[in-house]
Amino acid sequence: MEIRVLNEADAPLYQELRLSALKTNPEAFGSTYEREVKFTLETVIERLTPTKDKFVLGAFDDTGSLMGIVTFMRETGIKTAHKGNVYGMYVGPESRNRGVGKALMLELIKMARGYEALEQINLTVVSDNESAKKLYTSLGFETYGVERNALKYDGQYFDEDFMVLNLKK
Repeated sequence: MEIRVLNEADAPLYQELRLSALKTNPEAFGSTYEREVKFTLETVIERLTPTKDKFVLGAFDDTGSLMGIVTFMRETGIKTAHKGNVYGMYVGPESRNRGVGKALMLELIKMARGYEALEQINLTVVSDNESAKKLYTSLGFETYGVERNALKYDGQYFDEDFMVLNLKK
């Protein structure tokens, strides 16, 4: 398995996996398949092109297939630049339970530690996604709150847990 920062050339693979994520687990994301299927390749490239405050990681198997993705974005406000956020974590169903998610998150945490004065990494996870919560907890994330009815999809509400990893420990 290879974990690396995605670039412009990876845009078609990223878009394919992202759309699959939105179809497979629509309750887990703030966006929708119907919205993102309309994104142009240029929009996808812009979304995944690394900046000083953002990167998207991809996990590739030995054949070059993209198995999983995760995005890190550092806050840019004067009073919030000590925080970073995890978005869009997804591992395809055929690649689950093989350590792909853990490898992605370990690399994200390692890279985030390289940001000067970054003190914590935040994420949200659908409250009943026990496998994701178990992964995040195993990496040191702690739950600090719950937003009731955070997402509404197809007439059903989903709560989200707020989790944080303190990098100063």
